[in-house]
Amino acid sequence: MSEREPRRILVVDDDVVSRELLRMLLTRGGYRVEVAESGEAALEMLRRSGTTLPDAVLTDLQMPGVRGESLAGALRSMCSDRVRIVAISGSDVATEMLESFDGFLRKPFSVDGLKHILSGKQSRTSTERPSAVKVLNEDVYKQLSGCMSEEKLMEFYSVCLADTRRRIEVIREAIDSRDDATCRQQAHAIKGSCSMVGALELQYFATLIEGDGITADSVASLHELLLACDRLEGILIETKMRTGPTTEMKKREAAHEGSREKDRR
Repeated sequence: MSEREPRRILVVDDDVVSRELLRMLLTRGGYRVEVAESGEAALEMLRRSGTTLPDAVLTDLQMPGVRGESLAGALRSMCSDRVRIVAISGSDVATEMLESFDGFLRKPFSVDGLKHILSGKQSRTSTERPSAVKVLNEDVYKQLSGCMSEEKLMEFYSVCLADTRRRIEVIREAIDSRDDATCRQQAHAIKGSCSMVGALELQYFATLIEGDGITADSVASLHELLLACDRLEGILIETKMRTGPTTEMKKREAAHEGSREKDRR
């Protein structure tokens, strides 16, 4: 691969929250970003692109369809060693799953962390993780709040919470029908999107459900997930009230006040 720093990145992730958040963060970090919602979509995109290839591919490890080593092998055959292929996941994975990849990043990760691994300065696995389960990872929240307006940030969290509650209902139906595969799949999706926004408690319970599948305690675990949604929502409301009006809102209020002052004159 070329020694120059990668600038064009293809993100492959079946979770819409993770996909769009990565698109936004990487774009703000100076990268040109394309996204694909599956391994199949990514391969088709590369076939159509011809000689215009990305410098790096970030791909979730646990998607439906083509994924993992199969996807890495297919990408390598199309892109050769010029393109760095990095696996991403909401949880740690066994080393043998990473043999075909150039690196691994555990969600959530920073743009700086990505730059390090693309330049070969970081180890294959990311070991950063919270020491205890809290409702919200404050460092992730601060990182995101520094990249976008408060309105946009709250929109991302709202989308994540709405998606989580929808998936909880799908899991509930899967439990009733004893559909263990769907139960685990939906829990994995919750884990992925919640990890990206630092929703630690939701990520924790989703990880348990994904690992255990349908058990005698599944309904109780779903109840814990719903309570975690409520707790995160409460913290976000408190944070918004504590920070007060956003800069953009203040600008609009100042402009409105200036207009009223002119009218009075």
